Amino acid sequence: MYCHKCGTQLSDDAAFCVKCGTSTGLNAPSPTATSTAPVVAPSGVSSLKCPSCGAPITPKFGEMVITCEYCGNGVTLGTQGWTNIQKQTMLALKIATVDQANSIITPLMDRGLLHRHLHEDSTQEEMSLTYVPYWIVSVSARTSITAADETAQIAQSASTAVLMGVIFGGMSGGFGGGRRRAFERQFATGNLFSGILGLKRIRIMAWGMGMGVGGGMRKTEQLDENYNFPVIALKALTDYQPREYQFNLDGRELFDISKLPKSVKILNGDISEEVAKSQAKTLVDQLQSTKAHSKYHMIQSIHTDSDIGDVELLHAPIWFAKFDHKGNKIVLVIDANSGNVINSLGL
Repeated sequence: MYCHKCGTQLSDDAAFCVKCGTSTGLNAPSPTATSTAPVVAPSGVSSLKCPSCGAPITPKFGEMVITCEYCGNGVTLGTQGWTNIQKQTMLALKIATVDQANSIITPLMDRGLLHRHLHEDSTQEEMSLTYVPYWIVSVSARTSITAADETAQIAQSASTAVLMGVIFGGMSGGFGGGRRRAFERQFATGNLFSGILGLKRIRIMAWGMGMGVGGGMRKTEQLDENYNFPVIALKALTDYQPREYQFNLDGRELFDISKLPKSVKILNGDISEEVAKSQAKTLVDQLQSTKAHSKYHMIQSIHTDSDIGDVELLHAPIWFAKFDHKGNKIVLVIDANSGNVINSLGL
């Protein structure tokens, strides 16, 4: 334990600081309510005492999201300075050993005939387990889509094919003598319907048979989705930013550093909450567009409106596995809570 006033390290049962005499609170009655007001330090500070336990916190250059290694309290550097992170959660570590991780990685790498024995034939360059901070941003997305009615489009294409068959058949069957032979020569050489004049001929023929194009073949659809979108809080790991993956948050709990294995490193972050909100909106827009294009193949216009809701800092256990296969770099990022693959690069 540390004195919350001067930072002196104390024994766990000390009632007062041996250096400055400040009460540690162990001899005080339990408070009936705790304050949720943020603790703010001046901007630009290079060191800070944890607002929860008083332990010294020394951020490395660029770090904005810091977890106290003594009590697990989180602070972030906002526009006003160091501020308590009000909502900080974690996922339990379930894939805890290298053997458990390899039981997921091996079948993933060896999947398919072309990848047989890929895991065995690759050189492992890294296998590390860390707790990585992610900003979990609640996003409600509403996407308006204007797409071509594919049923009408197919029906029109079939009608056009039939029409052109009738046109060609009628013209070749109704001509006689030299006129028929002249038509056949033009058709055979591609001159009859080539160029601008040819397009005009086709349009005239189609309109002459009552074929209109355009108007009634469009339809408007709405694609609404709610996300708890993860934005990785560390710039050095942005190459592994999830695009579609979402963590299973049902089993998360309030962050408690005492429940984590001492051997697993807890990473600090350098991406602020405000930046994470902006990134989440951009990534959700991209994901909505991907979903729309997979569902509707002939999109004429698309627009997404997004609302940002609650934000929390989630500490997730992550396996990073890196391999070299004949010069080809393979990186796998595994969610060590669920066992699911977040990213696979190089496969």
